[in-house]
Amino acid sequence: MEYKRKRNGHNGQRPNMKKERFREEPDENVIFGRNSVKELLSSGRDIEKLYIQLGEREGSVNLLLGIAAERKLPIHEVDRAKLDSIACGGNHQGIIAIAAERNYATVEEILAYAEEKGEPPFIIILDGVEDPHNLGALIRSAECSGAHGVIIPKRRAVGLTSTAVKASAGAAEYMRVAKVTNLATTIDELKEKGLWFYAADMDGTSYYDTDLSGAVGLVMGSEGFGISRLVKEKCDFVVSIPLYGSVNSLNVSCAGAVIMTEVARQRKRK
Repeated sequence: MEYKRKRNGHNGQRPNMKKERFREEPDENVIFGRNSVKELLSSGRDIEKLYIQLGEREGSVNLLLGIAAERKLPIHEVDRAKLDSIACGGNHQGIIAIAAERNYATVEEILAYAEEKGEPPFIIILDGVEDPHNLGALIRSAECSGAHGVIIPKRRAVGLTSTAVKASAGAAEYMRVAKVTNLATTIDELKEKGLWFYAADMDGTSYYDTDLSGAVGLVMGSEGFGISRLVKEKCDFVVSIPLYGSVNSLNVSCAGAVIMTEVARQRKRK
């Protein structure tokens, strides 16, 4: 018996695309509507960012923005079409919050964890990584290499979104991730606690000719621009990975994995 495939739906009718437009459900970390965002801000849960509609700075929205500003949350003004897209057509009332998939640790908690394990701190600093898949892969490599924590900036970088957590393949459950306002200042503070900082960049010394044992802070840059000038200047050393092909650089998550495993090897050897 032969069967003919129907090309336009189960009954041969073309589907109503207008009705299907917002069938997709928003991510569970997308919180929209003024009351819902207010409850989220009051809950103590970590928040990645807020989106508000252009021109919506009156009444209850203005109150919510004041709370967000006190918490130093990134706030983005966008048009209504952008909000409609994020909320998948839900009634957002001009404001959407993106909650973190996991709550963040503090830098002090990362240091305390290293002390608890009786090990010199091994911390990964990510300067402007924007792809959640790269962040997830770096968190996974950090966990596998025995790093005690990952530090990311509050602005111009991806946070612990659901995509990043999924890309970590479970490692985000174990890795302490801290979010800070100023990476350069954080590096200065960690230097005072005995850490040495190594910037991964193309103009450095070969990583396998470098002593990476002891209290280590490894700094990786963004996908497109690398490490920012000020952060790089704060580092004590610059290390690079020798490459032998036609392409002159590795993806940041691949480069991070390579250097992290060498740090782990040297630490275990000591």
